[in-house]
Amino acid sequence: MEPMDRDDSTSPDYKPMNGMEFDSEELAYEFYNMYGRRVEFSIRRHIHYKNKHSGKLISRIFVCSKEGLRTIDKRDHLTKNPRAETRTSCDAKMIIKLDKSSGRYRVVQFEETHSHDLVIQECAHMLPSQRNVTSSQGAEMELAQDSGIPPKLSFELMGREVGGREALGFTKQDQKNYLQSQRQKKLAYGEAGCLLKYFQKQALENPSFFYAVQLDSDEQITNIFWADARMILDYGLFGDVVSFDTTYRTNEANRPFGVFVGFNHHRETVIFGATLMYDETSDSFTWSFETFLEAMSNKALKSIFTDQDAAMAKACANVMPNTYHLLCTWHIMQNAIKKASSIFKGDDRVTTFLSKCMNNYEEEDEFLLVWEAMLTEYGAHDNPWLTSIFRLKEKWAKPYVKWAWTAGMHSTQLSESFNARLKPYVKSDYDVRGSIFQAL
Repeated sequence: MEPMDRDDSTSPDYKPMNGMEFDSEELAYEFYNMYGRRVEFSIRRHIHYKNKHSGKLISRIFVCSKEGLRTIDKRDHLTKNPRAETRTSCDAKMIIKLDKSSGRYRVVQFEETHSHDLVIQECAHMLPSQRNVTSSQGAEMELAQDSGIPPKLSFELMGREVGGREALGFTKQDQKNYLQSQRQKKLAYGEAGCLLKYFQKQALENPSFFYAVQLDSDEQITNIFWADARMILDYGLFGDVVSFDTTYRTNEANRPFGVFVGFNHHRETVIFGATLMYDETSDSFTWSFETFLEAMSNKALKSIFTDQDAAMAKACANVMPNTYHLLCTWHIMQNAIKKASSIFKGDDRVTTFLSKCMNNYEEEDEFLLVWEAMLTEYGAHDNPWLTSIFRLKEKWAKPYVKWAWTAGMHSTQLSESFNARLKPYVKSDYDVRGSIFQAL
């Protein structure tokens, strides 16, 4: 496709040209981004190279945000609402290289042609690289949050102040990201400091107390794990089967609180460890699982029960490849009622059928035959939820899980029960250190 013409896009004042120089990479980015604003496309940073010894940036490629194509993710079948494809292999770009003699960055290549239609001028300010939360807007967001105003209402109010949400220059997701980054900073200097001080005190009183923290690239605390001597001892005795759940949120930052739970020889609930996580990404789960095993002298689990979180499943497979990863049957039933009851024409029918698949059919051939018959009877071969849950059959259907040692556990109900116990102690405006450890 030929580049979209703009009457003023050929102006030498802002159009990139070979030989143009900049004092820094950041200034080059700002210039190309300004050009993108006027021509109506979004930009992003791409490949760069640095000097191996000094670490100084040697070259950088700035590209159109539609450059390349999205890579295939093996977990796509687990995605409930897949994102639309937005990349078109666009070749538009600007390449800069460091001129050693002058110490400045020079434009060595500029490609103007785009392989897609450009946006209209009225929408250019909402392109990803153009959106920005100003310092005054950020202050207003934080003030609204501290006053108890929900982010949705705060966003609507700020939109009315400037004559409409489209004039804000940022989206609801940008607002969410900004507030999340601010919460991260507050935790780093507030609650996290209290927690670390508490951990250090516990470790001095009992050397068996274990705790670990994970830092990000800016040396800010992200994930925290701990287990006291009693938890470690209980795991050594009863840690073959564990339930792990992160549905509880502990503080105003809405950070997930994960607990490793099991039961003892009296079938009483016992806790093996706890983790306060920054988010529910695969990296955070991987760190939490690895740290949990480290605290338990790397004694592997026989079975672990979780919900249907794809990031958690990936972490389980990477960290505990020899552990049976089982799905909570209660969660499956609840999702079936929401996603498939209309096909079965009733909640009782779908739960009855899944219950039989979970408990009645011993052999794989029998299970597969019954499943196929169900799809044919209800015309449900194309139902996305049934397709996705069938792909996970090795984690819940009896022919596959009958060999797993579960000690009679079938769900994450232990975790749910523990969450109920937490409620009287942990509220969003409570001190995390005091409330969590009082509950534990």
